[in-house]
Amino acid sequence: MPHRVSYGETDTMGVLYYAEYLHLFERARSEYIRRCGMSYAEVEKKGIILPVREAQCRYRSSARYDDLVLVRAGISEWGRASMRFVYEIWSEDKKRLLATGMTHHALVNGEGRPVPVPDWFRSLTFDAGKALA
Repeated sequence: MPHRVSYGETDTMGVLYYAEYLHLFERARSEYIRRCGMSYAEVEKKGIILPVREAQCRYRSSARYDDLVLVRAGISEWGRASMRFVYEIWSEDKKRLLATGMTHHALVNGEGRPVPVPDWFRSLTFDAGKALA
């Protein structure tokens, strides 16, 4: 997923503010699910909510105001009632890895109770033909 760093996402030095990386992870996660054939809103309508249980980001190199960065997301692990997404943020030329990270999600119903990963959700597959970069 390409993303142009806006002025409002940067600190006083013009560097992408550290917490914004988690926002980029969230956007990439939603886009990943969409490219698998279903929006996150549709997932919620089917009764599955994905609260974040853990988040991690390792900053490797700075992104700056007006940089175009490329965000990659994928599922690295399925649990009985959980899943783990992994992320990479790259420079536009794909020569510098800017950050890596992961988010671990529980799968819960509308009452917040854990639910097993439904087969329909686990079977969603990424459509590379819909990839932008």
